Amino acid sequence: MPVNDPVSINQAPAADFKIAQKWELYTAEEHAIWSNLYARQMQILKGRACDEHFLGLELLDLNDGGIPDFRRINDKLEKLTGWTVITVPGLIPDKEFYEHLANRRFVSGRFIRDADKLDYLSEPDIFHDVFGHVPLLTQPVFADYMQAYGQGGLRSMEYDAIDNMARLYWHTVEFGLINTADGMRAYGAGIVSSKTESIFCLEGRSPNRLHFDLERIMRTNYRYDDFQQNYFVINSFEELMEATYKDFAPIYERLPRLTEFQPGDLTETDHVYSRGTQEYANAGGLEGLAEAV
Repeated sequence: MPVNDPVSINQAPAADFKIAQKWELYTAEEHAIWSNLYARQMQILKGRACDEHFLGLELLDLNDGGIPDFRRINDKLEKLTGWTVITVPGLIPDKEFYEHLANRRFVSGRFIRDADKLDYLSEPDIFHDVFGHVPLLTQPVFADYMQAYGQGGLRSMEYDAIDNMARLYWHTVEFGLINTADGMRAYGAGIVSSKTESIFCLEGRSPNRLHFDLERIMRTNYRYDDFQQNYFVINSFEELMEATYKDFAPIYERLPRLTEFQPGDLTETDHVYSRGTQEYANAGGLEGLAEAV
């Protein structure tokens, strides 16, 4: 039976929601889905993903015969930056999620999408989690940022600021862009694991592309079910680390008194790289596209 069938596992998660990957239970079809997704994204990401992502893929050899065995990944990753990848049954509570990150453990789902759902999933699968997220964990600065994010997430719970921390994660780790000598590139996992968004975020006329601003991002809502209307751009991972490796308490104290921004909003203080038309969002996004088809 396939690994994405929960009946085939029959394993209760531990208190920290960790479960065994059980790599040996993946089917030939599931391995083929990984290989097809990998080959497709490697073609699409040429000239679109940052060099660090490709380097991480190479260092971990993530296309070695299908879905990676976490035991093999961790042997390499832990030597590089002290991180490991662990398996969880799905989305887990905030506290446990942050604790894993704070201790350099990246959580990944075990299942892989079906062959007829290559382009869209309502929840992240192992391809998104591993192909999208894990390569950058081979890079020391980004690896440190992710640990600091986990530590900050735990502290945010004391200030009832989990939503603000979720926005930071979303606009950087999931959907961040970075300036490079060769032009703007993607580093966010939600982008690099997506055929369509990896093109839309960089070449589409619709979205705004703005420079990273920590407090602005923590005040900005996001689209969780469609392409983003605003993408935030960093100049380097060092900039990202320096901007966020500080005490957020003063920010948390200000946020309740400040206006929240909606997807697509622009402000007078934004550093705008490109002002989007918002035509995609105004037409109804994926829902509007489906109706048009």
